Amino acid sequence: MTSTAGGVPDEPSSPLRKIAWHWRHDEKRELWIGWWTLVVFYNLYGLLFFVIARTQPPPQPTLAPSEIAQWFDDRRHGLIYGYAIVFIVGGATAIMNATLAYTMRRMSVSRAFAYSYLVIYALATLPGMLIMGVVCTVGAMRPDRDPELMSWLYDFAFLSFEGTMGVFLIGSLVWMVAVLLDRNRVFPRWFAYLNLCNALTEVVVAPAWIFKDGAFAWDGTIAWWINMGVFVTYTTAFLTLLRRMILREDFGTGPLPELARDEAQEPSGSLEAAR
Repeated sequence: MTSTAGGVPDEPSSPLRKIAWHWRHDEKRELWIGWWTLVVFYNLYGLLFFVIARTQPPPQPTLAPSEIAQWFDDRRHGLIYGYAIVFIVGGATAIMNATLAYTMRRMSVSRAFAYSYLVIYALATLPGMLIMGVVCTVGAMRPDRDPELMSWLYDFAFLSFEGTMGVFLIGSLVWMVAVLLDRNRVFPRWFAYLNLCNALTEVVVAPAWIFKDGAFAWDGTIAWWINMGVFVTYTTAFLTLLRRMILREDFGTGPLPELARDEAQEPSGSLEAAR
């Protein structure tokens, strides 16, 4: 293995050695750790909620108490073990939020945007997964409870998850305003309007507190299915843009440089590219 003029060895071709090289020599390693944490977390999130716990897509709000008790019983082990994993990986949200807040620190806007985003999304962990996980686990651990009590837990779990989206609404608006005001070209302007679309989906889910069936119920076409479609599009977009931002990062204070075509194909930026 040869060395560059600065004494840094060339990047090896072996995958494991390449990871070790980036860990030791890549100035952007913290950013890449944050990006990979986001990618792994969102994939785990989908697996745990949709496949293991089977709480998404949400069931009908109109189930009778006996049907609700049966719903908990059918998913008992998935709820207990699935949400146990959720509680373990939940701490990763701190790394994720810090990585996204860094993008706002890199913008030409006030640091108040990054700090506000950190606080908002630290709180968002509660309605985003923890409250529902605790309540569903409580219901699953005691399947012999009174069905009326199980109905209360059922409503509490899904209303806390589907109907408390105000923190995500404000968080999306903070990011939108930061992108619109930024002069460092950290994110393209169209991403600000995608944040607005995401924020509006948090508004249309609010009627889930009122409607038990139809498009605005917590399992409805508007309140869940369209909302989920926008969320998946939004998440895919910001993960892609965040990756490009890391590749472009020069650790300066001015506008980010444009990304060369060959750099876009690299999984992470090397030390030499950063220089």
